[in-house]
Amino acid sequence: MFEILRGRGFEIQSINHAEAIIGTDFPEAVVEIETALLHLSLPISEIVGSGGGETKMTQRLRRALADTKWPKHNFEIRKTVDGIVKESITHEIDHVRTFDNGTFALEIEWNNKDPFFDRDLENFKRLHAEGVISVASIITRGSTMQSEILARIEQFATDNGIKDFSDLERLEIDPTPKHRAAIRKAVENGASFDKAWAKRFTSSKYGMATTHWSKLMDRVSRGVGNPCPLILIGMPASIIDMTA
Repeated sequence: MFEILRGRGFEIQSINHAEAIIGTDFPEAVVEIETALLHLSLPISEIVGSGGGETKMTQRLRRALADTKWPKHNFEIRKTVDGIVKESITHEIDHVRTFDNGTFALEIEWNNKDPFFDRDLENFKRLHAEGVISVASIITRGSTMQSEILARIEQFATDNGIKDFSDLERLEIDPTPKHRAAIRKAVENGASFDKAWAKRFTSSKYGMATTHWSKLMDRVSRGVGNPCPLILIGMPASIIDMTA
């Protein structure tokens, strides 16, 4: 299962027998998720040019899933006593697909702060315990994506001739005053401008405290989200397009 994705370098981790459940009850989900991910490409310009919102790549992936009946959904769980609502909790999930045999929930965490994993996994745990979902998935940056992203951004700097702040302005990249000061200090200490900028940019945008594979594995190894069956997917560095 998910062998095509594995062959393309995607990391796949099954928790609490998720693969067995999906293979038996949700085989269509495998085809739909693989199709959406196999057509995924991430131009390096989008990595460098991404602002505070979602990347265009994430938006493309969301549209691909939505087009195959994986829309966003709000689950509302109410507890009532003698007809009076005592508790009402809403759980918003990025993508939800309902099949004949149950419901599959999916979240995309391309680049958030890593506590978002706790939120997602606790939501899945609660929804599973209430019998609302049967299985869930998280798609995030894989380990190769995380380990290679600095080198890819350094290559972008080299390819685009980034030698000073005027080159960043030419590319419509505008570091904050704090980041400018850090880059200047690194250059004063002997670093080349392009590597100083790339290192600062990477650490601020895609640092260890953001959502990526090892942070997700930390959570599930501690049992966060148990006992919800989970299929976890890490996107590889190979989807980065250095020519775009």
